[in-house]
Amino acid sequence: MKVAVLAPVAWRTPPRHYGPWEQVASNIAEGMVKLGVDVTLFATGDSITAGKLEAVCEQGYEEDRSQDAKVLECLHISNLMEKAGEFDLIHNNFDFLPLTYSGLIDTPLITTIHGFSSEKIIPVYKKYNSRGHYVSISNSDRSSELEYFATVYNGLDVKDFSFNIEPEDYLIYFGRIHHHKGTAESIEIAKRTGKKLLIAGIIQDEGYYKEKVEPHLNDQIQYVGHAGPDKRKELLGKASALLHPINFDEPFGMSVAEAMLCGTPVIAFNRGSMPELIKHQETGYLVNNVDEAMEAVAQLPKINRNECYQWASSQFSCDKMVSDYYKLYQQILSA
Repeated sequence: MKVAVLAPVAWRTPPRHYGPWEQVASNIAEGMVKLGVDVTLFATGDSITAGKLEAVCEQGYEEDRSQDAKVLECLHISNLMEKAGEFDLIHNNFDFLPLTYSGLIDTPLITTIHGFSSEKIIPVYKKYNSRGHYVSISNSDRSSELEYFATVYNGLDVKDFSFNIEPEDYLIYFGRIHHHKGTAESIEIAKRTGKKLLIAGIIQDEGYYKEKVEPHLNDQIQYVGHAGPDKRKELLGKASALLHPINFDEPFGMSVAEAMLCGTPVIAFNRGSMPELIKHQETGYLVNNVDEAMEAVAQLPKINRNECYQWASSQFSCDKMVSDYYKLYQQILSA
């Protein structure tokens, strides 16, 4: 089986720090190589893969801002589509644009929909519904206007995380510094419970950071910058809980799975995919507001950290995700 895995070109695949779509594309590609699939990863030139690598640029447009994002995306997608005949299957992890080529090629296309940036992109998905083989990353993140082939949860390499049975006495916020992710709400929860809070992630909204985060930084509330894999593992693993008070219907939530893989429970606002990722009162708490989150902080000693690890490793591992996708590949190719 010859498979092309199409990753975005904003960041390296796998990413150095931020880049959830790139991370999932990498995990799929590397997992398929281990299963003996002939994989070509279409990504940036500095990407790392055990398969073959195809690239039209050395670095992603977020890491080399001299490049035009749209131009790079067009060159990147067309590079794959012009070689589509070389593959049995294309796995698209790059949103809706590649679908516009799918009527011009014979190679079947499976598309993982990593969330909808806007309802306005749905007409493209609708147009190619009959040939798109759409996969959602959670049952909550589905459009009623589309037909789906399956749901496959994002998978992480369990070996990248270390289980920690004895946490330190601090809370962690891990993600983009943005209103959607609830950085300000995390600060409020920490202040009202008297707990230390470490904030890790890229500053996506500079104005939000200046207004809602920076004025509160002190010995108790600390911003530690973005965290690469080693620092991520340490920060998440030593925390007593991950705070995830999101203000949008998140399609998945990588940091939620990452925290639990370290044995760290999650306190999240009950939106989007959170009920699918978190077992309430077993691997964390699903809450509706800051007051309920404060109550959950007090209940953290009741959570068995080993249960967090067992749940996450059984549901959100690379091995499970790759196995699920491999079965879908076989279904498509045998149809």
